[in-house]
Amino acid sequence: MTINTFSGAQADMRRAYCSGAPGVLVSGCAWLAAGLVAALRSPSLAVLVLLVGGALIHPASIVLNKVLGRAGAHTPGNPLGVLAIEGTVWFLAGIVIAYGLRALRLEWFFPAMLLLIGGRYLTFQTIYGLRVYWLCGAILGGAGLVLGLMRAPVPVAAFSGAGVELVFAALLFARDKRSTTAS
Repeated sequence: MTINTFSGAQADMRRAYCSGAPGVLVSGCAWLAAGLVAALRSPSLAVLVLLVGGALIHPASIVLNKVLGRAGAHTPGNPLGVLAIEGTVWFLAGIVIAYGLRALRLEWFFPAMLLLIGGRYLTFQTIYGLRVYWLCGAILGGAGLVLGLMRAPVPVAAFSGAGVELVFAALLFARDKRSTTAS
């Protein structure tokens, strides 16, 4: 398949990755697990849970895409695949900064991660061509800013990330289902 237009590249990404919904779902589950660990065990351990869960987002979402009957891989040569990788490199650098913040004040790690992930989702609007990612990114970033300024307890910040991402995962799955049914 040759991709000749920008909108064609976005459609290829939506088709291959279920509009990104599986990744948002897996990320939301990582936040939920971190929130549970923070509430029931230790906020420090919750940091590790979120980091390990975050490292599993891509492979777990690829498996989920395949279970849902999607390719889990975009067409070779799709230029938006490069954008996704470039955004990941910057995102990983931001995680290093967030991890450093936790040494200063543990409760800053989760709001910093919310800000980072919110920023990452802003680029997903370009990758998938779905404005809902702007809203998701803005809500996550705003939550990160407010929770950081409030010095919110770790479980509150982690459960906030989970709630936002799980709601948006449901919205993205519903949108994807409507668009594939209409095609």
